[in-house]
Amino acid sequence: MANTGTDLARMREMNQLSLLWALRDRPPSTVTELASRTGLSRPAADVLVRALVTEGWAAVEEPGATSEVGRPARRYRFRAEAGHVLGVDIGVHKILIVLSDLEGGSVGTLRRPAAPDAGPAERLVAVDEAVEELLGEAGMTPSDIWGVSVGVTGPVEAGGRTHLSSTLPGWSSADPVAHFGARFTCPVRVENDCKLAAVAERWRGAARDADDIVYLLAGLRTGAALILDGVLRRGHGGAAGEIGALRAVRWRDAPRHLAACPGAPADVRPGEAAAWVFRAAREGDRAARTALRRYTRDLAVGVAALVLTLDPQVVVLGGGFSRSADLILDPLRGELAKHCLRLPELRASTLGDESVALGAVRLALDAVDDRMLRTALSPPRAPGSAVAPGC
Repeated sequence: MANTGTDLARMREMNQLSLLWALRDRPPSTVTELASRTGLSRPAADVLVRALVTEGWAAVEEPGATSEVGRPARRYRFRAEAGHVLGVDIGVHKILIVLSDLEGGSVGTLRRPAAPDAGPAERLVAVDEAVEELLGEAGMTPSDIWGVSVGVTGPVEAGGRTHLSSTLPGWSSADPVAHFGARFTCPVRVENDCKLAAVAERWRGAARDADDIVYLLAGLRTGAALILDGVLRRGHGGAAGEIGALRAVRWRDAPRHLAACPGAPADVRPGEAAAWVFRAAREGDRAARTALRRYTRDLAVGVAALVLTLDPQVVVLGGGFSRSADLILDPLRGELAKHCLRLPELRASTLGDESVALGAVRLALDAVDDRMLRTALSPPRAPGSAVAPGC
């Protein structure tokens, strides 16, 4: 059967996309290098990459000083600045927003404290103000954003709402997709903060070399997220990894060992009490070391259950307590050795409290990529124009 015009047009689009992927996250490349990466002929690669330049997806990289004889080969780069996404972390105590280009490069970051007892409306107003400020600093408007992803506490259902549980007061009544959708024309995705942190650790953190990962959120609350075969596992209702809901796992009560440590100041908040215990344990305080051992023992119960079920390559210790990973990982490893058939590698998070926002950025970038694969590769718009590709 002869190819139709539609078939040929789609083939050209797919070849352009192949070139686009060959340019992204790489140094500026020659046509010969692009042809080699994509399997296209050199003439075809030359025509298509010139079209990408015309359409605004690629740019010619001017050669610098060189000792080569003759004219250097022209090199092309992906225009990461052609579009932008937002990663938003709506936490109990903070709001963190990262503005990123299409290669995940940070264009701007804004952090604001949040009142722990703030209701959904007050919290979302604070987020709106932070977004407006960050976009204003970058000279952008909401119409310049191609994707928004938001991290919140608690299991997130397919529609972006959190009904089962959340440490954000009243959050079960919030509809963040509708809220952000009223401001942005691009798709909005909402995901559990722990799951986004796991995505970030595999993308840019402690687990970049692993496909089977358990991410352990260790802090005043304890949680877990699962990446298997390189894919984030959400579960049917978004509650995959919520093993702490089982009281026998002892995750709910584990942080209380730190808060109730003898000698800890009685008039401080739980987080400050935990910091005191970690500091005292480093100084050799016996009561602090006992509290830390009890905490780690309870933490190990749920981790062992996940390790025995999933057999991951890596367990990443994240969350606020990961700053004291030097005190936690060795005893946790010892506890796991008592229960597990095979010990995975235990690593500390390298992203700290930026992991949720960075995971949200990665999720937004993935959504942009998915839309580009499903729709025609139209030229990226100039700032302030109407519609982003695929939106």
